[in-house]
Amino acid sequence: MSGCGGNKQSTNELVIVDVTKNYPEKELILQDFMDVEYIPLETNDEFVTQGKVMAVGAEVILITNWINDGNLFVFDRKTGKGLKKINRKGEGGEEYVGITEIVLDEANKEIFVIAYTGSKISVYDLDGNFKRSFKAAGTDSHINTFNYDRENLISYVPDNSLENPSNVIHPYYLIFSKQDGSITRKISIPFDEIKSPVARDGEAWVVPVPTAVYQIIPDHVSWVLMETSSDTIYHYLPDANTTIPLIVRTPSIHTMDPPELFLIPSVFTDRYYFMSLLKAEFNFAIGRGFPSSGLMYDKLENSLFIPKIYNGDYTSKREVDMTSRPLDQEFIIGQSLQAHELVEAYGKGQLKGKLEEIAAGLNEESNPVIMLAKYRK
Repeated sequence: MSGCGGNKQSTNELVIVDVTKNYPEKELILQDFMDVEYIPLETNDEFVTQGKVMAVGAEVILITNWINDGNLFVFDRKTGKGLKKINRKGEGGEEYVGITEIVLDEANKEIFVIAYTGSKISVYDLDGNFKRSFKAAGTDSHINTFNYDRENLISYVPDNSLENPSNVIHPYYLIFSKQDGSITRKISIPFDEIKSPVARDGEAWVVPVPTAVYQIIPDHVSWVLMETSSDTIYHYLPDANTTIPLIVRTPSIHTMDPPELFLIPSVFTDRYYFMSLLKAEFNFAIGRGFPSSGLMYDKLENSLFIPKIYNGDYTSKREVDMTSRPLDQEFIIGQSLQAHELVEAYGKGQLKGKLEEIAAGLNEESNPVIMLAKYRK
């Protein structure tokens, strides 16, 4: 593979990350390396939402609530106007039991609603009309699903070692048909033994929610693949059907005593690799755990930092979370800015630019404003 340019590290050079080391902080302005836009969501009696961004296309943006109420809102991408409210929650053949993930296929005008329980995929048109349902062949569980190409989805099939230790299925990546779930390709990453983020208290155990660990990360026209049982994070090149080592962690996950630190990739730009360190620690008494902290590799400086990324449309320092799940190969970040917080910031003169203009027309009961960030062109 060729290098990235005169001052950038070659794409075939391994990044070594010592997960036990203390790194210096580095402050950056989001708008200095990503293109940012805002979408104020229309608010009316039908369109009231908590603003969880699920998918973004050229024409529409798909929003749900954080609670599992089954509501799926379709908004116009450019204006934020509410177009359709869909709710097909239920136990029927044309319904979904819940919404874990959503994949938008705007080219085929289809919405794929994925419920982690049973991994049923229900397909609807943009008006919410049912078209078909299926499961990915050969598996009862898959997570981190993305639009791979016009005919296929890509997803991660986790191991079942906790649920069925007597008949363990090793994890792999699956490219499968959008029509019937038939397998197009399987991708495996080598490792010696299964090592998952799990916290134990006697015979009790708990793992992070399935969508908190990102085994697949879109990176322009390629993909970043992470397997918690491996010390190496890979680039997957679809055209060549090849995995290339990208990042190696040290010490090995297999030599760490509990609570282990897992290196989780999140956002990859031309210059920066954003990651997080997830600690397999859980307080069973209060029901909280798995603390994480941010990490960033700067390709230009060939150095690691603790990132502090700020939104340049605030006059005060307002940090942006770079450890959220990317949306697709164009839109990396989709986050909701709550109206009451924007109204307060506007009143204090803490906003500028387009965000200030939008906030001037909000009230505390308005729907959130969606912030989208994508690769700088």
